[in-house]
Amino acid sequence: MPETVQSAGAGASGPSPASTGSTVLDAELTTANLRLDGVLRWYVIAATLGAVLLSVNQLFNLRLGNYTMLEGQYLYLLAGVFLSIAFVCFRIDGKASARAPWYDWLLALVSLVVAAFFAATANESLDSGWEYAAPPSAVWFSVLFYGLILEATRRAGGWVLFAIVGVFSLYPTFAGSMPDPLSGFQSPFLDLVPYFMISSEASFGIPMNAFGNLVIGFVLFGAILQFTGGGKFFNNLALALVGQFRGGAAKVAIFASGFMGSMSGSVISNVLTTGAVSIPAMKRTGFSARYAAATEACASTGGVLMPPIMGATAFVMAAWLSRPYVEIMMAAAVPSLLYYFGLFVQIDAYAARNGLRGLPRQDLPRLGETMRGGWQYIAVFAVLIFLMVAFRWETTAPFYAIVLLLVINQLSRRDRFSRDAFLDMIVSVGRTLAELTAIVLGIGIIVGAFQATGLTGPLATELIFIAGDNLFVLLVMGAITSFVFGMGMPVTACYIFLAVVLAPTLVQAGLNELAVHLFILYWGMVSFITPPVAIGAFGAATLAGAAPMRTGIEAMRLGGVIYIVPFFFVLNPALIGEGTVPEMIVMFLGALIGIWLISAALQGYVSFFGPLPQGVAGAVLRLLLFAGGMLIAAPVGGAFSLLHLGVTGAGVALATLPAIVARRTRHRVSGTGQPVAQ
Repeated sequence: MPETVQSAGAGASGPSPASTGSTVLDAELTTANLRLDGVLRWYVIAATLGAVLLSVNQLFNLRLGNYTMLEGQYLYLLAGVFLSIAFVCFRIDGKASARAPWYDWLLALVSLVVAAFFAATANESLDSGWEYAAPPSAVWFSVLFYGLILEATRRAGGWVLFAIVGVFSLYPTFAGSMPDPLSGFQSPFLDLVPYFMISSEASFGIPMNAFGNLVIGFVLFGAILQFTGGGKFFNNLALALVGQFRGGAAKVAIFASGFMGSMSGSVISNVLTTGAVSIPAMKRTGFSARYAAATEACASTGGVLMPPIMGATAFVMAAWLSRPYVEIMMAAAVPSLLYYFGLFVQIDAYAARNGLRGLPRQDLPRLGETMRGGWQYIAVFAVLIFLMVAFRWETTAPFYAIVLLLVINQLSRRDRFSRDAFLDMIVSVGRTLAELTAIVLGIGIIVGAFQATGLTGPLATELIFIAGDNLFVLLVMGAITSFVFGMGMPVTACYIFLAVVLAPTLVQAGLNELAVHLFILYWGMVSFITPPVAIGAFGAATLAGAAPMRTGIEAMRLGGVIYIVPFFFVLNPALIGEGTVPEMIVMFLGALIGIWLISAALQGYVSFFGPLPQGVAGAVLRLLLFAGGMLIAAPVGGAFSLLHLGVTGAGVALATLPAIVARRTRHRVSGTGQPVAQ
């Protein structure tokens, strides 16, 4: 099993199209396993390594050739390199192939030439304010760059994202004709496009800046960690820790898929790689195909929200909020823990209710042996976090960790990879970074469109007016908006769009800014397990041989905490570390107990107590248990206020009767000789 996970993990950094349906899943599988041919493969390797060296030179301020690049020059060159990779890796018709046709090579060459023009003229552009008054040459190069970005966005992100970017990019050309509150400053197209390409508030603004300074290093670190055996080690560690307990195969899937998802930042890639191993293991130990697929989908979705890496989106958030990434990571830790705790409790309850046992002890790796063979991976993570926390080396820390990983890997006989394996990893990284570049540049155009029209402020005011100054209504509107846009966009694209459109509204209403940004990230993710899209659940269902829609509904129940937790921390930021230590402890314990009860209600089994009865009586008891959990976890008032104590007491009272009945039902069922897992 571990060897299979390692080989599967090799593709975990592959692209994750935003569109839905079986064709996307087929394309994902094909692209992840496709080996590029001859010249194309070597071009992707050379271009990716060149971009990484360019990044190292800039981030470490090496000044190779005794030349210091402007930030803008660096970002233009990165964009040119990765756009060229995007054109040769993603076909015009969406199909995967080992070779690139001539016209894709031509687009790749044009991307490099256009990017080189803007890099060469960056000093003059900055001095002369070309974003507002560009010369004719810069205007036409901007139009060409705009077209290249739109096409790359379509190939990497799908038709839905392409349509959204296209419409919003043209909006400033007719914004003056729109009714309030949609009316804004109007600009001619040829004045607008140079603003998109040259301004630091559009394509080459905060999102691209975060990509160039933070994302590259961490994507490369995640890929190398997987290729050097880190994925296999953490899977074996999960097997050794929880594999023997009831529902052990599913509990292992939680840890393994969560960890892989954190590194790759792609839900569907994670489902299709780790799920190929975890789903059959769950089915062999008694889980239904539907439940196994739902478990994998929920675990993979949560991985993108889990520190320490959290995919690319968290780094964009750090740059957007001008806060150290460590603060984002620490803030996301408790919500992520609550989500996985809820998932763990539900799996435990399901296994107990169905009498499922764990994996045979003799088939599991030993904890001591596993730690002896992989302690270095934990040490590398410790070094990475230490450098980020103690020295604030967020941009350079992953490169130190990468060097340490490579040295350890080559000195060790275990999991030492060959030259070909290393080159395959570089190809995988190049594809991932090319996809991200195309999406980030496209979404940057939307950011520029809102800046050009001055629309953000009026929209925020209007949304608050529509909600009638009711904070809860505003949050529900925000959640629905995030969910809808999450259905049509990749995670990073969805977050950036909502950070421009929705976040200012919620912040203006008086909510904590960091909590708001995490709120829209969480609600932008729920579409991966929520029908009608539920691409994560549908992908897992394909692997499990289960009905897709029923799997999506099961995933909604299993991952139910993801719909609730964002409201908890946005209404009381103590849950993300924005409060006093006593308040954080009290709110965290309340949320933990509340989620335990909510998860028990969703499964009809209270861990440590027993099953709830079937029928109408059982349904009523589950409602009481759910309401009690909500009240105990509810972030009302201060942690030590009378209101909070009263609401918590009411929750305990509601949950007491279901717990007593569950205990009695357990003893009664045990007395009949029916299987009840302990």
